[in-house]
Amino acid sequence: MARITVFGGSGFIGRYLVRRLATEGWQVRVACRDLEIANLLRPSGDIGQVVPWCCDITKQDHVAAAVNGADAVVNLVGALYESGRNSFANLHDAGAQAIAEAAQAAGVAKMVHVSALGANDKSISVYAQTKAAGEKAVKTAFPEAVILRPSVLFGPEDGFFNLFAGLSRFTMVLPVFGCPILPKFKSDENGYKLDFYGDGGTKFQPVYVNDIAKAIVSSLSLAEAKGQTYELAGPTTYSFKQLMEMLLNYTNRKRLLVPIPFFVAELYATFLQILPKPLLTRDQVTLLQSDNVTSDGAKGLADLGIRPTTAESILPTYLGRFRPKGSYDKLSA
Repeated sequence: MARITVFGGSGFIGRYLVRRLATEGWQVRVACRDLEIANLLRPSGDIGQVVPWCCDITKQDHVAAAVNGADAVVNLVGALYESGRNSFANLHDAGAQAIAEAAQAAGVAKMVHVSALGANDKSISVYAQTKAAGEKAVKTAFPEAVILRPSVLFGPEDGFFNLFAGLSRFTMVLPVFGCPILPKFKSDENGYKLDFYGDGGTKFQPVYVNDIAKAIVSSLSLAEAKGQTYELAGPTTYSFKQLMEMLLNYTNRKRLLVPIPFFVAELYATFLQILPKPLLTRDQVTLLQSDNVTSDGAKGLADLGIRPTTAESILPTYLGRFRPKGSYDKLSA
């Protein structure tokens, strides 16, 4: 039985990946700091097939021990905001480098590094900069590593749709980030009216978390994937406004969509980022100023043999719990 080490395997993507790897017959070592969460993954495989492994990627000896004897390595480590030692530089850059160097030194045959769509060393976002630096470090240490760049993820435990659906329970408004500072008059068949939203704010191509798990497994098996970079996104591009409208439709709620220019979002983020688990940070606002969509000509899910799953087919399956009367509340016509 081939052995694989999954760093950050107790996270959102990891839970889906570990189950899929176990089904494919891999012996899975889940390397993470929180063994209590990782223990929940044991039933994903046969007895002894999924093994939680305590590892701090900032400690080289921990990383070396975690990759020892592995045939393949997957790095899922990442964070959306910085906290203490969990800085973007430590997790996305130095951590990725440590994993790639240890994998190369241990003679690991295959490596998949999960980065992020929008990784860019020229970005003014620290998140995007460190994601790009991590990719470069991995490629330097392990040239045949596969780089995967997923867009915003959706799935039952996601941090995007669940966040805004949860907010809709307690507030009568939801934000639309990236709208123009001043509204403009717009004409239609009914005459002129004020347009507050412009083109609807930042653009996204949300991708299903299970498709990312499939992509990782495919990357491990396809010889032509070695050394390649793939941008993984869903089949449809939405504006921020369209995503909020879709969310409200599936939660059977009516809320006012408030246009938020970026300078206003930065003001809110200045205070929100002080929270232990911030709802919004200034760096995230910086990220929002660039559309989260795939590049022209980039390799994607189709090149890995995967048909992207639509958001419309999955969102209703878990956003129903946010409806006023719960999951059994029928959707409005």
